[in-house]
Amino acid sequence: MLTPPRTVVRRDGGLYALERALQRRGFRHVAGADEAGRGACAGPLVAAAAVLPEGRRGEIDGLADSKLLTPASRERVYAEVVTRALAYAVVVIPAAEVDLRGLHVCNLAAMRRALASLATAPEYVLTDGFGVDGLDVPGLAVWKGDRVAACVAAASVLAKVTRDRIMVELDTTFPGYGFAEHKGYITAEHSAALRERGPCPEHRFSYVNVATVSGRRGAPPRARRPLVVGLDEPMERSGAVEGTVGVALGERPWAAVSVGNDVAMEGGM
Repeated sequence: MLTPPRTVVRRDGGLYALERALQRRGFRHVAGADEAGRGACAGPLVAAAAVLPEGRRGEIDGLADSKLLTPASRERVYAEVVTRALAYAVVVIPAAEVDLRGLHVCNLAAMRRALASLATAPEYVLTDGFGVDGLDVPGLAVWKGDRVAACVAAASVLAKVTRDRIMVELDTTFPGYGFAEHKGYITAEHSAALRERGPCPEHRFSYVNVATVSGRRGAPPRARRPLVVGLDEPMERSGAVEGTVGVALGERPWAAVSVGNDVAMEGGM
């Protein structure tokens, strides 16, 4: 039996080279998956998956790792991805769920859920940094995948824009922390607000800096979140509105849900 020729992807081949190589080998629908919010100590963890069309229709001007784009460029690229993608999905994991199950478990589950929610089933999966098991299709974990593969970059933009929109909305619900500016990441201003105000329900109590100001540092990570953290009324799950993927601007944030029932919004052509 003849061994199939080895596929070689040149480093200077550009953002689309890896997907094109896989498509030439018969994997027409290549999905990329990425997340946003791992390093934040407040707000949800958001994962996204996307399948871009073959050929020129799948080439999006300005597509890149979301962290390298300006907010205005991300919004423009986001709109192009939503318009052109064969399929896309975004999953939102609330902060309380991250505290309950742990960051890494939630991250893997969210990406797995996003990939499973794609309206076009992927034949090959590319992920950023580490692999996701349980997909029933071949896959490859790509170091700095959002800078190497277009579909991963597209997922990165979907996740980042979705999460930023959520954090801007949370800034109006929980003013004084600066969520609209730092998006829940640890900055000097955020740390000062935490010390002054204490944590709000959208903070991750399993993170040491939040646990310290809440007086719960000595408790096990998943037992640090109080049962009641000052909400006047229960949070309710909201549907999606125009211009968002899996989130609702202008509504209250979602209540914590189990990983098996994460909110996912499908899209595609």
